[in-house]
Amino acid sequence: MKALIPSHKENKRYLLVQGKHLDKNIEKAILEFVGCLGLGEAGLSFIKCKKNEAIICINRESINQIRGAFAIFPEKIVVKKVSGTLKGLGKKQV
Repeated sequence: MKALIPSHKENKRYLLVQGKHLDKNIEKAILEFVGCLGLGEAGLSFIKCKKNEAIICINRESINQIRGAFAIFPEKIVVKKVSGTLKGLGKKQV
């Protein structure tokens, strides 16, 4: 199979997120707000996950929906920083 050209690839954004039980709560918040189809379109993937911090990767077009999902979720999930590269988030975090 031939590789995609860069203009056809998804543009990703990396989010530094803080909260409790992030491995469960992030998916739960997105599913409650945008549903299963929105979760699929977001292309969520966990890069690093520690106790109270995580770095997640999502599709650039769905960043506002994801931030909205975190804002209305009952448990506190805070987006500390958004970047186009992992290096931009800072190597010291997580």
